[in-house]
Amino acid sequence: MPSLSSLCPDIVLIGAGIMSSTLAALLRELDPSLSMVMFETLSDCGQESSYAWNNAGTGHAGNCELNYTPQRADGSIDISKALAVNTEFDLSRQLWAHWVREGRIADPAAFVQPCPHISLVWGAENVAFLKARYEAMVAHHCFADMEYTDDPAVIAQWAPLAMAGRDTTQPVAATRIKEGTDVNFGALTHALTASLRTDRNVSIHYNHRVTDLTRTEDGRWRVTATDTESGHATTVLTRFVFIGAGGNALPLLQKSGIPEATHYAGFPVSGLWLRCTDPAITRQHHAKVYGKAPVGSPPMSVPHLDTRVIDGKSCLLFGPYAGFSTKFLKSGSWTDYFRSLTPKNIIPALTAGKDNLGLLDYLVKQVIQTNEARFQALLDFYPNARPEDWSKVVAGQRVQIIRPDSGLHGKLRFGTELVKNADRSLVAVLGASPGASIAASVALQVVQGCFPERLVEGDWLPRLRQVFPAYGVDLTQDAAACATLRRDTAQVLGIASEAG
Repeated sequence: MPSLSSLCPDIVLIGAGIMSSTLAALLRELDPSLSMVMFETLSDCGQESSYAWNNAGTGHAGNCELNYTPQRADGSIDISKALAVNTEFDLSRQLWAHWVREGRIADPAAFVQPCPHISLVWGAENVAFLKARYEAMVAHHCFADMEYTDDPAVIAQWAPLAMAGRDTTQPVAATRIKEGTDVNFGALTHALTASLRTDRNVSIHYNHRVTDLTRTEDGRWRVTATDTESGHATTVLTRFVFIGAGGNALPLLQKSGIPEATHYAGFPVSGLWLRCTDPAITRQHHAKVYGKAPVGSPPMSVPHLDTRVIDGKSCLLFGPYAGFSTKFLKSGSWTDYFRSLTPKNIIPALTAGKDNLGLLDYLVKQVIQTNEARFQALLDFYPNARPEDWSKVVAGQRVQIIRPDSGLHGKLRFGTELVKNADRSLVAVLGASPGASIAASVALQVVQGCFPERLVEGDWLPRLRQVFPAYGVDLTQDAAACATLRRDTAQVLGIASEAG
């Protein structure tokens, strides 16, 4: 292999998490002749937000996350966000199933497991909300398998730990979709990068921090990466750059100097989980149980008690408990946030802060929250929990997007979005939840948005239809196609629900 400094790859990917690995693997499907170089600051792939202990592994499908289904002023439920997320996850299922069929992923059970998704609420007002939500969702074919009950005995069958010891005089209700999943995005990232490393046109370089990203006169991108161990700096030239570096995407986007990123700022949010690994407890709970966020709290605060399957072992996670850190990555620097502020984004950052004083107050309260208060929140979901069975785990760092809404007035956005320059030669993924769960959707958006000529003039379109059998089909409208796709991908991935 020639020295890295002499390479002029077709594609440079920054970051070796689920976003970059998914895009690289998809591009390899579309054109195996493409040469690709991936740079990662850390010593291995998938060590930040993709790492198994740094996220809930829900494989967001919009089944149980109550913040995706807001209640309108007239009392009706808006399910549009849940539908969008739900069918984005179908893209993931199609892509993963294709890789399993093609042998690029040897064992789907290494990263995805069947796991019911449950919404659980208590109190008369919340029960009424959940009933209205259920009626709105079950009427749509995408959620036709959703079950509802306000019978404590039935809920006890679905989620035993959630009902044992609960006050039986309080109204309670739950919905369940048995066809949910638990996804180990860290394991999936490792499977994809291991497959990529067997391709002579792909080179992955760990311990390489991208320190410069500039445009050349001929329109290419000069990417300089420094070896964090030797200090040696290496430069490559490329026609296309993908920034999938998690929280570090914003600083890299700023280095690029593209005008589209000028006013973007970031708001870092940290978090904690409580974790239980005692088999005597974990075997009693097999579900992801989401509740309703307290009034006035932000979307990322929705509490949930999750089954996780990591390295073949089941555990329970509860949280998240939000916090604030000025780091943009867990492995980052305390100066990340301050160094990201510029004369052009400080006004959007300040105005967004002014408009979100409630969020700031919430984060402060979360930061100073005692261990006893954190445990009290767990008792709402698991009334018989004991403190000695649980330990704290630091979650992955998230950077929420701030961008101007009108003029320079910044708006804090909860979600994931792509930022690309005018000639589509550079694109970055910003934001957080649903994050890893929509990596396949992000990869497809990059292909469609940055390589449209290959879809029109080349052979990428028929290949995309092989990879995504429902490509071009609106699954929210085509019930038959949706049912067929979910049946087929469940069989290939081994995630068909069990009876009961």
